[in-house]
Amino acid sequence: MISRIICERVLQKAVSTGADYAEIFAENTVDHVINMIDSRVDSVNDSVIAGAGIRVFKGLRSVMATTTDTSEAGLLRCAEKAAEALGQGTAEISITLHERLFGDIHPVRVVPSSVSNREKVNLLKEGYFAAKEYNDAIRQVTGTLLDVDHNILIATSEGIYAQDRQIRTRMMINAVAEINGETQTGGCRPGRRMGLEMFETIHPKDVGIHAARQAVTMAGAGYCPAGVMPVAIGNGFGGVIFHEACGHSLEATSVAYGRSQFAGKLGQQIANPKVTAIDDGTIANDWGSINFDDEGTPSRRNVLIENGILKSYMIDKLGSRRMGMAPTGNARRQSYSYTTTSRMTNTFIAEGNDDNDEIIRSIEYGLYAKEMGGGSVNPTTGEFNFAVNEGYIIRKGEICEPVRGASLVGKGSEVLMNIDRVGKGLECGQGMCGSSSGSIPTNVGQPLIRVSSITVGGR
Repeated sequence: MISRIICERVLQKAVSTGADYAEIFAENTVDHVINMIDSRVDSVNDSVIAGAGIRVFKGLRSVMATTTDTSEAGLLRCAEKAAEALGQGTAEISITLHERLFGDIHPVRVVPSSVSNREKVNLLKEGYFAAKEYNDAIRQVTGTLLDVDHNILIATSEGIYAQDRQIRTRMMINAVAEINGETQTGGCRPGRRMGLEMFETIHPKDVGIHAARQAVTMAGAGYCPAGVMPVAIGNGFGGVIFHEACGHSLEATSVAYGRSQFAGKLGQQIANPKVTAIDDGTIANDWGSINFDDEGTPSRRNVLIENGILKSYMIDKLGSRRMGMAPTGNARRQSYSYTTTSRMTNTFIAEGNDDNDEIIRSIEYGLYAKEMGGGSVNPTTGEFNFAVNEGYIIRKGEICEPVRGASLVGKGSEVLMNIDRVGKGLECGQGMCGSSSGSIPTNVGQPLIRVSSITVGGR
């Protein structure tokens, strides 16, 4: 994208007023989206995001400027603006860049741009019509096939010059079902950091059936009763409860400023001893995986909680300066126009030793949250709420009738202590996580777990 020699000149300009660190983040991203509704292709859209962000530090001060002009002249003007905004001073560092090859642990066999729109539409139709024809109760289906080709370059005053190509593919099928005048939705949205070979193991028909089955099940369900009760949370998207209730509170974005419920608690017990939680950006071809983060730090496996003890935070460079701790490979941003912050990659509760069937049998009366929906959290207090996309009442140790309208409400520090069973069958679900550095792809996951007591919202 931009030559090493030009990057050296631009970085030297960026530190010219006394900055002690400078970086260039340049990108060229192509998104290709096919949408279906009313049994036909509604739109085929291509979008391109191209530009560069130049950021400088001086101590704990940070300034960023952006530009869509990635010529040498344009980048130098952008660097000059960042340098001027930082203040007056003189350059004290000389910059020499060395190319780094981090290696790619996410091989792509079928690059989406090499496949015709007709072939992509056929894949989407397979998932779409599997949902539409699943049951007479299905009233509407929407489908999307997304492929992203995200090319980035990172150059820093620490001598890093590195490039990466991140290809991701995702199919999203949403269905609406109506039974006795009641409508409910269901969805399935798998994605991977790979090309269209994803559909060799994730079959479009199964995606559509999952979405339609969930919609029909929930449309025929009664309302969930409210109250405090034990809850078994299913694998896969159940992991969103850790992501929201705890994950955001372990990011330097909150911890470095003391705005986290877990600030200053390294080495302390913050969860039940059965809980081990990990953020791992190195899992091959997973949705949230990266070779290196958006500051050029290699991705790695970070054990956040081990047997209930807080072991690590997720830290970017600016957070590192504030906290006096090393970066962990978690600096991420939606695009060049966002300032990088610490973010999750693939975050999950590790498998435990409890038997899944025993977990269900252990609940006299409670809720089985088979699949979680979206949620939100206040990282300072840890207070959260989540929708339950698909839930069932448990009576006398058996999963019984489906219920709709359920939500889980609580506080992260409390729910972590109340996870008293951790089973088998770790699975992950794919989503887009929003924060101050924009919307980024993240994986959430867990095996089946039991929360001994939590507030269930319903009727």
